[in-house]
Amino acid sequence: MALNRIHLRKLLKILFSEPNARRSALRSDIREEIAREAGQDEGGGDFYAPFWADAKSHVFGTADLHTMVDDRVGANGRRANLYPQLRAGFLTWWNERRRWTNEPFRLGRSLKAHFPFPGLDATVKVDNVLTVRDGLDVEHVVYPYFAPEPVLSESAARLGLWLLSRALPTVPVEEIRILDVIRGRTFSVDRHSLLGSEEHEFHQRYAAALDERAILRREYP
Repeated sequence: MALNRIHLRKLLKILFSEPNARRSALRSDIREEIAREAGQDEGGGDFYAPFWADAKSHVFGTADLHTMVDDRVGANGRRANLYPQLRAGFLTWWNERRRWTNEPFRLGRSLKAHFPFPGLDATVKVDNVLTVRDGLDVEHVVYPYFAPEPVLSESAARLGLWLLSRALPTVPVEEIRILDVIRGRTFSVDRHSLLGSEEHEFHQRYAAALDERAILRREYP
């Protein structure tokens, strides 16, 4: 994971976790770093990536998310708890709460970025974005937040929306959504306006987490 080179969704989870959970995540990051340095990193991959690939296929009508999740769980029992929750939340959003309805839907651009965070020796990664062009050729951009805890708060979502608007400058900020997948809830600037203080608040939280990690790192040989 490496806190100074991390995916936005994982960073938001860490920055807004309760102190004990945040320290646990930071210690896990440190142990992974030590394992990599010792050549012992087994590279288990992203737990959520197969689900998100299936969700994208569902959007474009090439697969059924009900069946795909059942198959994924059957192939790996570790998915039995979270994958059905992710499916339920995603389908609640897609079937009941999504506001853009101009079909047919087509695949949009492939969007990704490595965003050097201003004032910090750190880079935030943005990838695995769902981009959908509707029948009016409007491109909708959805960035997923998968964690069961903490719930994505409005404060966390504002920071995420600010960073996405900076990392993806060719996308109109009005078309960017962050989807809290398990809860089927999206955040966007039309309902959660940016206040102008997001960069400062993000910097403070991120810098504090980096400092905390540096202190915790001293516990390990």
